[in-house]
Amino acid sequence: MTVDIESSKAEGAPYVLKIFQATLNILAHLLIGLVVGICLIFSFSNGLPLGSTAQHIVLCVIGYQLLMAEAILSLSADNGWSGVLRFRDKRRAHTILQVIGSALALAGSFIKMLDKTQNFNTLHGQFGLIAVVFTSVSLVNGLTSLYAFEWRRFCPGNISKITHICFGIVAFAAASISLCYGFDKGFFRTWATENFTNALIGCTAAFTVIIIINPTINFFKKTYNLVSN
Repeated sequence: MTVDIESSKAEGAPYVLKIFQATLNILAHLLIGLVVGICLIFSFSNGLPLGSTAQHIVLCVIGYQLLMAEAILSLSADNGWSGVLRFRDKRRAHTILQVIGSALALAGSFIKMLDKTQNFNTLHGQFGLIAVVFTSVSLVNGLTSLYAFEWRRFCPGNISKITHICFGIVAFAAASISLCYGFDKGFFRTWATENFTNALIGCTAAFTVIIIINPTINFFKKTYNLVSN
């Protein structure tokens, strides 16, 4: 009996933490679905064909907030659809989602850049530019991380992985901040109402924090191990 009690106490904390992490993962998926769904409804509210702004919203939101978010979550042990995959297959899923998501997001960004005569004069555009730059770098850097073993003769594998994590965190966070400033625009607030717009900004902030928690922890762990060794 004593052994069972001690074993129960030892397993209690990790089990509770596991449940908490799984709950956050489910919450993140629900919030992603809500935010992306509302953005798509707004984009198609004026019918087809889509204008440049609507194309920009559809491609960027699907690219950043859906596919790239899932790319990050796919590496988590608590992620529902990828939790049963072997680590090698998780990396493959991560790579596929990241490549497709980055391509859509970059295409959406360039469509809007070409449509405007003046770019990056708003906080929405400035954070969007940061997202574009770090997404591009993260995409290229991800290849060195994926083939870290082959790149060891040129660059230590840990450095490529650490920088890939860092660039990915910055890109995703910047994209979410840019989306929040997009929600803050007058034409969207008029369409969605003030209270609902504020709720969407809060939802975006919430799932962004949840998604980047694990990558941030991994970044500091890998950096500490690299420096200490």
